[in-house]
Amino acid sequence: MRNFALEVHFSKWEFAAKYHLTASDAQSMSLSQLLGFASPADRARFDELHLGYTQTFGAKPLLREIAKTYDAITDQQLLCFAGAEEGVYVAMRVLLRPDDHCIVITPNYQAAETIPLAICAVSGVALDEHNDWSLDIDAVRAALRPNTKLISINFPNNPTGAIPSHATFDALVELCRERGIWLFSDEVYRLIEHDPAARIPQVADVYERGISLNVMSKSYGLPGLRIGWLASQDGAFLQSCERYKHYLSICNSGPSEILAEIALKACEPILERNRGIARHNLGLLDAFFADFLDLFDWRAPDGSCVAFIRYKGGDGVERFTDRLVEESGVLLLPSSIYRSELGPVPQDYFRIGFGRSNMEEGLAVFRDWLMKNRA
Repeated sequence: MRNFALEVHFSKWEFAAKYHLTASDAQSMSLSQLLGFASPADRARFDELHLGYTQTFGAKPLLREIAKTYDAITDQQLLCFAGAEEGVYVAMRVLLRPDDHCIVITPNYQAAETIPLAICAVSGVALDEHNDWSLDIDAVRAALRPNTKLISINFPNNPTGAIPSHATFDALVELCRERGIWLFSDEVYRLIEHDPAARIPQVADVYERGISLNVMSKSYGLPGLRIGWLASQDGAFLQSCERYKHYLSICNSGPSEILAEIALKACEPILERNRGIARHNLGLLDAFFADFLDLFDWRAPDGSCVAFIRYKGGDGVERFTDRLVEESGVLLLPSSIYRSELGPVPQDYFRIGFGRSNMEEGLAVFRDWLMKNRA
C-alpha cells in the first residue's frame, strides 16, 4: 500500500506547527475533566481497575453505552477496536476478495480506498464539487459491476463536510438492498451537523448489510482513548472481524474503555460543548474569508469540524500552504493530501479544521501573514 499521505504530512508538522488549523477532531479535554463527569461508582471502577486483558468485543458496560447511540443496534451487534482505522482495515479484509469490486466516494480519508485497492478492483465516484459536494446516485449506479461487493461512504464527509439529502441516502440504501451489496458507512462526524435536520440515519440501523463505523476521536473530541467500533446487524460478519482482530490489537485498553463509557454517559454536555465551539468558529471563518474574497471560495460545510476551501492565488495551493506553515507556523492541509488513485480530486483546495477552542489566535496570525504577503 502507498504511504498514508495525511499521516506522513502530520508526522512532519502536526506537533511542530504552532497553530494547528487543520485538526480534524473536536476540542479534547484533560483526564481530570473527563473524570469530573464520572459517577462515584464509575470513578471507583476506574481507580481500582486491574490492568489485565479485556474482552475482544469490548467491555459489556461500554457496549451497552455505545448501543444507546443507535436506534436499532444492540450491544450484541457491536465490536470495538483500537480507534477507527483498525475497524476500516478489518472490515475491508474480512469482506473483500481479489475477484470482488468495490466503490468508494472521493475525496475521502485515504484508508477508505488504499486498503480496498490492496485487495481488489475499486472504482471511485466523485462528490460534485459544483453542486455543494453532492452525491449523484446515477453515478453510483453507473459504477456498479456484476461483482460489486461493497460501497464505502463517509458522511459528514472528510474533508468537505458534505451530507447527502435524506432522499439520496434512502436511494443509496435501496440500491444496495436491490443488489445485496454491503454498505460501509464512516460516521465518525455524526452528531456535529450544523443543521440537525440534515442528520441522516446510521446505516447499521436501517440496512441488514449496513456497517457503521464510529469512534470517540472526532465528534466526542477524545482521540487519545483510541476507542472505535463497528456496528452491524450481521452477526457472522462481526464474528469474522473479531477473529481477524486477534491478529491485531487483540483487545482494547481497559482504562480507555471505562473512560469512553464515562464520556458516552455524559455525551449530551460533551457534544453540546463541541457543537458550540464549532458554531462559534464557523462564525469566525465566515468573517475571516469575507475579507479575502479575492483569494478564497469559502462555503460552510453541512457537518463535521472540517471544511474544504478553494484557493484562488496564482502561486497555487501547495506553495501557499508550504509558505504559510514555514513562515507563520499556521498548518493547513493542501488538497494533494487527498490525491486519489480512483480519479481526479480538485487540486486547488485546502482543509481547515474548526473544532478546537484556539481558533482566534491562529486566525489572527493567518490574517497578519496574508496581509503582509497579499501582493
